[in-house]
Amino acid sequence: MHHVCIVVEDLDKAVAYYESVGVGPWTDFPSLEAFRGDLSVPDVDAFMGLRFRWCNLENVQLQLCEPGLGGSPQRAFLDSHGEGVFHLGFTVNDLDSAEQDAVKLGLNPWMRGRLPDRSGFTYFDTRDKGAGITLEIRANRRA
Repeated sequence: MHHVCIVVEDLDKAVAYYESVGVGPWTDFPSLEAFRGDLSVPDVDAFMGLRFRWCNLENVQLQLCEPGLGGSPQRAFLDSHGEGVFHLGFTVNDLDSAEQDAVKLGLNPWMRGRLPDRSGFTYFDTRDKGAGITLEIRANRRA
């Protein structure tokens, strides 16, 4: 497991809270614009408006996500469930191959984005299928 992503209403307030209990330091995510060329999400503009910060804990990364306006699944989650864990992210070596393997297991890709080196992410439609949460696979940028 690589990370836990929590959707929050106010990113700055959430970071301040976590820092007040000793969790940090926090780093801004790089721009999501790099995914624009190979991106499959319900609302591209809403996706581009997501704000993320992350911090590395001893054995897992914690991510905070503040959705903006628009039709992002993160905004829909926040509006219907309130703040909370949106997804669990797992690292794989070969994202395309891992996605194909997951499809063979019956997992349906929900959102995906790839960079030219084929790193990126795939979210699966697992929320209501028994996982109780969205599962994501990701691969780091290749050197």
